[in-house]
Amino acid sequence: MEKKVEYTDGKNNIIIWGIYMARIYKKHGSSVKAKVALESLKGDKTVAELCQKYSVASSQIFAWKKQLEEGCEKIFEGAQKDSSKEEIDRLHKIIGQLAAERDFLEHVLKR
Repeated sequence: MEKKVEYTDGKNNIIIWGIYMARIYKKHGSSVKAKVALESLKGDKTVAELCQKYSVASSQIFAWKKQLEEGCEKIFEGAQKDSSKEEIDRLHKIIGQLAAERDFLEHVLKR
């Protein structure tokens, strides 16, 4: 009977029976990231408590919190850009109508 040998190489990689295997990390969805980052911002629980609750490393929580803090400004910028684009489109339409009316009146008055 062969004995299963498992050890790490110090870089979070697993070596089993001489076969090199990379460690597979859990991928978290955006909803989980947002939930954890928001709870971290609230400050009701410590980072250690959040780590235990969601099985996430503290460095990951700090990274998600930083992304949330930096990205929240973009939420409000996007709404302003959309409304200004709509306003520009509306003004271009009015300019086109006025130019057409001017050209028509110019043509009629020359007769």
